[in-house]
Amino acid sequence: MTVLTRAQKVYVVCAAVFLTALVIAEATAGKFFTAFDLPVAIRLLGVEFESVIMTAGVIAFPVTFIVTDVMNEYFGTAGIRFVTYVGLACVVFAFGLLQVALAVPTAENSPVPDAAFAAVFGTTTRVIVGSLVAYLVGQLVDIALFHRLRQWTDGRHLWLRATGSTLGSQFIDTFVVLAVAFAGQLALGEIVAITLFNYGYKVVIAVAITPLVYLGHALIDRYLWHHGRALEAPAEAG
Repeated sequence: MTVLTRAQKVYVVCAAVFLTALVIAEATAGKFFTAFDLPVAIRLLGVEFESVIMTAGVIAFPVTFIVTDVMNEYFGTAGIRFVTYVGLACVVFAFGLLQVALAVPTAENSPVPDAAFAAVFGTTTRVIVGSLVAYLVGQLVDIALFHRLRQWTDGRHLWLRATGSTLGSQFIDTFVVLAVAFAGQLALGEIVAITLFNYGYKVVIAVAITPLVYLGHALIDRYLWHHGRALEAPAEAG
């Protein structure tokens, strides 16, 4: 019988949390909501906004930021890249299952009518492609920045690499998904504005969750104490 080591258990739990948050974020990205009204209307590229509009996907994405930084810290670029690719496959798999669910006929006594189900889960191909491209590019940039910042600081200043990698990657992620998914449906000014609104939120969240990254780091250190904290400085592989 195979018994998981403590390090393997940490990896599995982190990967499960990451993948759950990722799939939920992708599934809810099509909903826009008004975060708050602006005291003064602003105009971007000819489009006027009186409120801050964001996608519902930003609710779950902060969880992926935390787990990405924690896994990068303990398992290196190879460990988090593997979970990134698995996440990509999971999103494709989830959307495939949704397409099957959309295709099956709706029973007359279904509590959710066909039109409502299709309106929520009938994501267009462009939105799927935009989400996948943005996710993959954003994650790989985040991983690379985290590793580079760790090298530059000789493993010090966890807050700098955790926050810096997120800020550096998430503007690309946000703009790519909106540009690919909604070009032609939304004006360029709307895409840029929503990108800036979402990115501004992610900047605030990236700073706010830094204590949680430290907390996760401390908890894992304590859990892995019997391993001599061997994962604190992971070897980097392809």
